[in-house]
Amino acid sequence: MSALEDLLDALDAARERTLIALEMLSDEALVAPGVVGRWSVADLLSVLTAWDAEVVTGLLRLQQGKPPEKLLAALADPNRYNAARYEDAQGRDLDVIFEDFQGARMHLEEWLGELSERALTDPRHYKSLGGTSLGKLIARATYEHEARYLPFLSIYATRWEAEQGFDDSDDDAMIDVSGIEIIHADGLLSSNGDGPEELHDDEIDDA
Repeated sequence: MSALEDLLDALDAARERTLIALEMLSDEALVAPGVVGRWSVADLLSVLTAWDAEVVTGLLRLQQGKPPEKLLAALADPNRYNAARYEDAQGRDLDVIFEDFQGARMHLEEWLGELSERALTDPRHYKSLGGTSLGKLIARATYEHEARYLPFLSIYATRWEAEQGFDDSDDDAMIDVSGIEIIHADGLLSSNGDGPEELHDDEIDDA
């Protein structure tokens, strides 16, 4: 497999696991704090969306021959970046959060489809990346980041269902994540059935 195919598979695998963890949660559960520290599921999705969008902006700057300064700064201090994106997310509508969550990933995979094998894998291809390959930076900002949150998300979902009970007859109280599709850069749609670089110690203890 090519580096791009490996990257897309890793992106899709992490995203599918996230959606599976969300599928039984009500809107109330999605906005309640407690996934990681004070973050709600909606906050987490907003932060993940911001990282996808930041990568897209970084790819645009590289295409223009400019360093992806904001992306590199975010990767250098992910906790600060996450805190700022958490504040940005407050008060946003849940439907909009899910639309952006899907849309940012679609745009990211479209951009990835334009990259050559060398652009993804050669650590010397982009001098502004300081000797790290673009593929590794994208992995850190996306699926590796997302995967760090998956255990917390799964624990939260299990705990919520156990403590609150779940009534699947109340369909209006749920976001339908089964309709969210994994979008591949080659244009094929695969419908599914259904963490930051660092985590603060107090967030892990509270989760």
